Amino acid sequence: MNQLDATFAALADPTRRAILARLIQGEASVMELAEPFAMSQPSISKHLKVLENAGLISRGRDAQRRPCRLEAKPLAEANEWLERYRKIWEGNFQRLDALLGALQAQKPTGQSEQ
Repeated sequence: MNQLDATFAALADPTRRAILARLIQGEASVMELAEPFAMSQPSISKHLKVLENAGLISRGRDAQRRPCRLEAKPLAEANEWLERYRKIWEGNFQRLDALLGALQAQKPTGQSEQ
């Protein structure tokens, strides 16, 4: 699986997105990350493994604690890929706006003014 596929696969799950949102605030332990969820620590660990395999997080070692931290590079690559499509759609919408404006500016033919 290439990096972009792994990133989007990891982001497909709302729990993993919530974990990433929490890590924006700074590193956290597995127990800290598990706190807001109604799931076991092993379940959270499975989500963390998916995020780690996708390169979205890394785990350090601080004595007994293994803090998780956000890794921005894969998200930046996904954003770059999405940005190309955003520009295409933005151009399409601008052309549609121009067409609608031109159509509205034309006076309807065959109708008498009152």
